[in-house]
Amino acid sequence: MLALGIDPGTAICGYGFVEQVGSRLIPRHYGAIITSPKMRMQDRLMKLYDELDGLIKEYHPDVMGVEQLFFNRNVTTAIPVGQARGIVLLAAAKNNIELVERTPLQVKQAVTGYGKATKQQIIYMVTKILHLPEPPHPDDTADALAIAICATHCMNSISWRNKL
Repeated sequence: MLALGIDPGTAICGYGFVEQVGSRLIPRHYGAIITSPKMRMQDRLMKLYDELDGLIKEYHPDVMGVEQLFFNRNVTTAIPVGQARGIVLLAAAKNNIELVERTPLQVKQAVTGYGKATKQQIIYMVTKILHLPEPPHPDDTADALAIAICATHCMNSISWRNKL
């Protein structure tokens, strides 16, 4: 099973493909889609969609994971992140990909075992779980890989329940 994790943003949109082979999780491709702040918002969103759609068509993931929106402090970033998240959901729908949405707490729990883990703890665990030679950069990429890891766990638990 190949999972695509997305950490949506209009400036930086992290992505990560993680394949489950037996009990092992293998990173297949990861990075970030970066847009210029000088671009019009509609052009930034179009770039996100085009690049994400291209990645989906190239790698053919079985499932896409994305965090549910949660804004405790900085509400001004909620709108652009919500717009980017809408593009992610659109790409999943247009490509008929199963979507797994989890809260940030659930993603942290799946990767570190602790729902209030710090950013550094997440980066450390993603690096260890996926046997990466160095921590992924930018942080949005590490978050996307964490979301992909969480999506594989979710799909495994769904498959396990369906076998009962």
